[in-house]
Amino acid sequence: MIWYAKYLSVFEKPFQNTPKPVIKEIKKKLELIGNKNPAVSIVLIAHNEETRALSCIWSLVDNITSYPIEIIGVDNRSTDQTQQVFEAVGLKWFYQDKKGPGHARTCGLKHAKGKYHLCIDSDTMYPPHYIQKMTDELRKPGVSGVAALWSFVPDTNHSRIGLKIYEFLRDIHLRLLFFKRPEACVRGMVFGFETETGRKIGFRTNIIRGEDGALALELKQYGKIKLILSRKARAVTSSTTISTDGSLLRSFQSRFVKALKEFEKYFTTRTEYKDQESNLIK
Repeated sequence: MIWYAKYLSVFEKPFQNTPKPVIKEIKKKLELIGNKNPAVSIVLIAHNEETRALSCIWSLVDNITSYPIEIIGVDNRSTDQTQQVFEAVGLKWFYQDKKGPGHARTCGLKHAKGKYHLCIDSDTMYPPHYIQKMTDELRKPGVSGVAALWSFVPDTNHSRIGLKIYEFLRDIHLRLLFFKRPEACVRGMVFGFETETGRKIGFRTNIIRGEDGALALELKQYGKIKLILSRKARAVTSSTTISTDGSLLRSFQSRFVKALKEFEKYFTTRTEYKDQESNLIK
């Protein structure tokens, strides 16, 4: 059985239909996890994630780790029941009125108490040893940041075998790209760094997306960004991000064509990137 099978019982389901024993279980485990002096801050951001946040939190409280941790949430102007989800399970959370992942992650970074910081997206589920593996690698000498790979949850529009092929080819692309441009491979849902270093740099808040890669770019001056290939750190997320292109084949084709046009990036490094007008927050 796949490790995230039980979380699918609440994944993309209305919160009001959640069985009370599930909420009670998550709440109890959160109470046991809470630590006044955490070594690791697990910070999840959410904008209208009522139907997915619970599965995310459930997977996090089920994590097995030797590190004292804290789990905190940031609600980024949700208009659904995201806040009710946080409240129901007793999650410590903060509200960020300024919309955008950069603002949400900045809010979480501000309130984090742990020496190490793991970024979490509320539409994602995390394997049982995710926190342990990410933190172990982050603590190694010369490492300033860690990034992991991710898979997608199969649905009616994306078959399991189709996603496996897509992920296999995408992983090859990311592993090749990581040698010269790790910042281009980092995704905020599977990203970690030292909290104080992150605060020195700060997340960009004037862009629609890419706040994670921008921080990773600056982290390179403090040490190596390590790509973790172990399945212990491989998260599973919603297929929403690849649904924007339509079919899985079309999504692969568009990304393949883009990779061919930018083939030189596999062999060159960058210290800065020019902002695209379409990605700037007005």
